[in-house]
Amino acid sequence: MTALHSPLVRFILVRLLYTVAVLLGVIVAVFFLMQVVPGDPVRIALGTRYTPESYEALRSASGLDQPLASQLMSYVGNAFTGDLGVSFRNSEPVTTMLFERLPATITLATAAIVVALLIAVPLGFWAALREGRLADNVIRVVSQFGISVPDFWMGILLIGLFSTALGWLPSAGYQPFADDPLGWFEHLVLPAITVGVVTGAIMTRYVRSSVLDVVNAPFVTTAESKGLSTRRVLLDHVGRNALVPVLTISGIQFAGLLGGVIVVEVVFAWPGLGLLVYDSVAARDYPVLQGAILLIAVIFLVVNLVVDILYAVIDPRIRLS
Repeated sequence: MTALHSPLVRFILVRLLYTVAVLLGVIVAVFFLMQVVPGDPVRIALGTRYTPESYEALRSASGLDQPLASQLMSYVGNAFTGDLGVSFRNSEPVTTMLFERLPATITLATAAIVVALLIAVPLGFWAALREGRLADNVIRVVSQFGISVPDFWMGILLIGLFSTALGWLPSAGYQPFADDPLGWFEHLVLPAITVGVVTGAIMTRYVRSSVLDVVNAPFVTTAESKGLSTRRVLLDHVGRNALVPVLTISGIQFAGLLGGVIVVEVVFAWPGLGLLVYDSVAARDYPVLQGAILLIAVIFLVVNLVVDILYAVIDPRIRLS
């Protein structure tokens, strides 16, 4: 069997084709979304700087003086080459602005998902193995409370305690790791905990449900009847088979965090994609807003593609479906 005829390779190629098709649809949808926004974006962007000459110059530079079909074809072609236009506010390339914000977003999302997994995996496993007991009930109540708490409120509480009252950590801002590793860590702790606790509460319930499904499966009962130790049953049978659903929610949550946690980033003045989206909406900077939405969509697609491939690697049945 050649590599091209391998089930795993075919699975990956099909998923890649799906991803490209969905990406094309997203680009077209983002383009038309901006077309239906009320008001003239060029006029709004110029504000008090408006003159007939500056208005026409910005419309021409943005390609908005062309027919709609030409604008669409140009936007799709430029988007696939990474050209997302220029900002109305400062005439800076949108792609440059997005990738300047991306490191802060990746830092926060990665730290938050680590915090979430450190919370969700042990608590979810413990709750499932103690189903119906006190520990299970307590964990379920606490996780429901974590889901219900607004992340911005938790962020404000953490700032009030650790920044204002105790003075242990900075209340806002971002420090690049290369400039100051300790400062980078200190600025990261509070927003990462804020996002990670809320995300961890959501994931705990998924982990618990996934483990329960596997624990009650016949093959686990068979393994126990053969005299295998509890540790081996949990590691070799329960852990591996419960991994696929956990991988699903982890990928979805991570993609959402990479898309920017807008409110948390505003609270902590974290210079990521979420804060950029907020600033772009406030300034009616539609090219930047279009680019940010498109980048977030691409992040979701890439993460979902990676998760699908990991599914197929973990469970061969998926690649044959």
